[in-house]
Amino acid sequence: MDDEVAELIEERDHSTDEERAWTSSSHSEIRLHLPTSVLQFQNVKDGKQTGFRRTAQTCLNRIHKAVFHHQWHTAAELMPNYFQILEDNTTRKQRSAGQVIWRMGTAILQHHPNSCIEDINSFAGKMKSIGVKHYLKVCLEYAIHLLCNGKMDEAYRELSLAETWRYGEQSASQQKVLKLIQGYRALIDYYTWVKKNSGVQERVGDDAVDSGTAQEMHNYFRQASIGLHDAVQNPGVWDPFILSYVNLLDFYDGFEEALKVLNNYAYDSRFPPNPNAHVYLYEFLKKHGTSPKKLMKVLRVLYQLVPSHELMLEFNSLLLESKKKKHHKEALGVLFCLLDFPTWKENYSTWKCLTKQMKHAIAEGHSDWIKEQWELRQDWWPAFHFSEYRAHKNFEENESYACRKAMIAGILMGKGCKYFIIVYRLGRKVQKAKLKKMRQYVKDHSLLQLSEC
Repeated sequence: MDDEVAELIEERDHSTDEERAWTSSSHSEIRLHLPTSVLQFQNVKDGKQTGFRRTAQTCLNRIHKAVFHHQWHTAAELMPNYFQILEDNTTRKQRSAGQVIWRMGTAILQHHPNSCIEDINSFAGKMKSIGVKHYLKVCLEYAIHLLCNGKMDEAYRELSLAETWRYGEQSASQQKVLKLIQGYRALIDYYTWVKKNSGVQERVGDDAVDSGTAQEMHNYFRQASIGLHDAVQNPGVWDPFILSYVNLLDFYDGFEEALKVLNNYAYDSRFPPNPNAHVYLYEFLKKHGTSPKKLMKVLRVLYQLVPSHELMLEFNSLLLESKKKKHHKEALGVLFCLLDFPTWKENYSTWKCLTKQMKHAIAEGHSDWIKEQWELRQDWWPAFHFSEYRAHKNFEENESYACRKAMIAGILMGKGCKYFIIVYRLGRKVQKAKLKKMRQYVKDHSLLQLSEC
């Protein structure tokens, strides 16, 4: 946080003459309607340096500390004092401080236990007048706050007004914010369409929709789709916008167009790598009954990006459905890779699948597939999965689960590994026949046995 504010305060850009006039004519009216602090700018000294700016920096540092420790009452008391930085005769300082006040003040008001929506409304209105370069950002953030509080109509009006606002020449950064504003307005249009469409479906049931209602729904669709289309043309992460746009297109039988949008979002190099883009593409293709080959292609890319994703179990299943041995080998690798991550460490289904697929690979004469995966993990998997503590804990919680892991441990490290020995000793009294059979299987098919042959 300190680095960010320091960057703002040391910003080198200069305001236009219009912005100077805008700022100087309005900053004196800004007030944060919360208690003021006993700290006074005129009386604070810090070491050998005194003066207005040094005092302002001291005040800002104390606000940072209060916010960092979630001391919202203290931060609120200090904040009005920092407003005096707007009296600085350096325009650059005024503009930088204005952005700091906006960011910090918004955070304080949103978390302060005594603040209300009226406080935030008033503060946002005044923040719009601290400088033209911040106007659109303030409008956007305020609209998002309204959306988070369920005030859809108020947010829509705020975005519509901001979209039509003009003041001098627009910079590239203002254009980006304007695109976001247009996108959020279109997103509200989409939610309105969803609500209206749901109401129409409930009323008409199986009856045909009359032409007037159909035209009204089409107008909502057109208004939302145009805004969403324009927004997602720009490089960025547009997850909720993409989903809304695709749902609109898909509803009106625009399968090809929706697929094109998703493919661009997932594979166009202009967009940053985004695992969700491949998830959305996969779910869309699956919904429309696309061939397993195409589904595997999408999930293979997701596997490279996020090998621990929950869809990897579906990827594993798709690979197993194939008749190609290379896919079965790949499926085994997917399971091993899942178990590399703590989130899957105690997932019973994954260990069950791994047991089944390892036994199948051995039966088909492909123990080398297992060996290849184990060589990548033999230095750390024993401590990660097969410790003595884990053996006792797993057996205590689920005997069947512990036995499956013991078989895998035995295949990978031989029947002399600690995990196998402990589970075998604990379980042979209650499952003697089963454990004896497991011990024989491990003796015949462990990787140690394979290396001796």
